[in-house]
Amino acid sequence: MAKKPLILVSNDDGITSKGIRVLVNIMKQLGEVVVVAPDSPQSGMGHAITIGETLRLYEEDIFEDVLAFKSSGTPADCVKLAKHYVLKDRRPDLVVSGINHGSNTSISVLYSGTMSAAIEGALEGLPSIGFSLCDYSSKADFSHVEEYVFKISQQVLNNGIAKGVALNVNFPPKRNEAIKGVKVCRQAHAKWQEEFSERYDPNGRKYFWMAGNFVNFDKGEDNDEWAIANNYISIVPCQYDLTAHHAITQINEDWDWSSL
Repeated sequence: MAKKPLILVSNDDGITSKGIRVLVNIMKQLGEVVVVAPDSPQSGMGHAITIGETLRLYEEDIFEDVLAFKSSGTPADCVKLAKHYVLKDRRPDLVVSGINHGSNTSISVLYSGTMSAAIEGALEGLPSIGFSLCDYSSKADFSHVEEYVFKISQQVLNNGIAKGVALNVNFPPKRNEAIKGVKVCRQAHAKWQEEFSERYDPNGRKYFWMAGNFVNFDKGEDNDEWAIANNYISIVPCQYDLTAHHAITQINEDWDWSSL
């Protein structure tokens, strides 16, 4: 009898979110599931880790027949705790994060706690996927994406992905028409243009509230923003090496090194 794959599940919306419950139920069809997730929402944490403060970890009987823990740490902390403490000498065959309530397309991947858990898995050389639904509601409908989460995860288990790569998978929200298919694409050139509202609390002390608008500068049809807008699933392979390789030649050739 073939051994079941070991699948580590985490997220950034917290262990009680609807999205992680959906993800756990799907992963149970594929293998043995272990959950290590934050005890509260950690959206926008990026790849933060806890240094100089205590980390708490408590076992939770929240998913049927699944070993699960909640942590006081960030999503990246959760994957580290899973590797070094919860799983110890056991190596996951797959790390999955999500399903996030909200988009992680384009520049959002840098801020995403969901993707930080997946990228932490990739740092350890583990096949890793971050799943996000472009619907921010806590009661979001995931029914139209469950089949795709299963099949994409199965593809990774069966065929693997390049070492050091995490897949950033975004699903369009549920619409009147069925999802058109899957696009393996690049990250769109888009960004948040922030605004800070200056306000005062009841004691007259100043504080700021960040707001703003998402602006897409990308006119291409090969990026994740285009895919979601046109009712496709976007898959963007991401890596943790942030080196701008094209800039190395430019710096070496154009800079006046004699003045340094």
